[in-house]
Amino acid sequence: MRPRHIALAVLVAALWGVNFVVIELGLDHFPPLLFSALRFLAAAVPAIFLLGRPSVAWKWVVGVGLVLGVGKFGLLFIGMDQGMPAGLSSLVLQIQAVFTALFAALALSERPGRVRVAGMTVALAGIAVAAVDEGAGGPVLAFVLVVGAAACWGVSNVFTRRAAPQDALTFMVWVSAVPVLPLLVLSLLFEGPDRDAEALAALDWSGVGIILFVAWVSTVFGFGAWGFLLRHYPASSVAPFTLLVPVFGMSSAALVLGEDVSPLRWCAAALLVGGVALTSGVGLRAATPRPEPDAGATAATAGAAVAVAGSATASGPRAAAGARVRRPADPAAPPPPGASASRTPSTPRCPDPSRPGTPPAAAPRSPAAAE
Repeated sequence: MRPRHIALAVLVAALWGVNFVVIELGLDHFPPLLFSALRFLAAAVPAIFLLGRPSVAWKWVVGVGLVLGVGKFGLLFIGMDQGMPAGLSSLVLQIQAVFTALFAALALSERPGRVRVAGMTVALAGIAVAAVDEGAGGPVLAFVLVVGAAACWGVSNVFTRRAAPQDALTFMVWVSAVPVLPLLVLSLLFEGPDRDAEALAALDWSGVGIILFVAWVSTVFGFGAWGFLLRHYPASSVAPFTLLVPVFGMSSAALVLGEDVSPLRWCAAALLVGGVALTSGVGLRAATPRPEPDAGATAATAGAAVAVAGSATASGPRAAAGARVRRPADPAAPPPPGASASRTPSTPRCPDPSRPGTPPAAAPRSPAAAE
């Protein structure tokens, strides 16, 4: 990756980490469900009127919008409102990589290899250590709610893989429009119209700035920048930067909110980040570099990466973002009937001397050109 693109990836990870601190500050202004509804409303409007309709079936837009917007962010905001620290929330949410791998195995028949199984085991051990640390001095229910948010995130990753959106930003904007009304209804039912009205009446510039940050900076800019990186580099090169999110989340929470990071929590962070790295396949393809960057992403890595800020979408062509990875053909196997010999780089076709009009074969295409 070019230095300026590495800086862009680090910037996005930093914004997504700091976003948890901003959410914590926003919960001082708004009830959690109303805050989540306002966040998605600001992310969808006015962008929804400037972009075209998504290039996927509406069932996937609605499904991801409900599971991600209502399920994941509803549980996350409630959990943080109930006392889950911002830094720990940024860490615990990374267990979504394990949920994504498990749900993909059940729904898509994608069996994880032994390395990924080992990664899931290590990540779960990190969650156990974090639970012990939080249980010693924090509300257990809030911890469970954030774990539930990570599970919803995993479901939305699988939905996004099935949808395979061509344009991550357009998909995100339409997904953001889905949970607005359900969240508003849930807020009226459980938080009460009086509490909502009081929060809206007390809205000041700091509250507006918080909403704009989580909606436009973290979501719209974050998705646009991340989609740009995924269109120009392989997911295996971009996705590891998401491991910086809990680092920025925990450090910014300690600096801004004064959250204490105990040695046990650092241990949990090391286990969880290491386990997520293995589960996401970080570094598994380092031995087989591709001659051209892959515009797609695997569901567990790229989808999870983009979802940190508010969605779980991958960017790139449909075949690259959603299709299963093709296995390389066996070099010893005979070509299929009707296959052109010019498609086999090792055996280019030569002109037939017995047929004067036979033109020479074209040069074999590179793997990037063939896709």
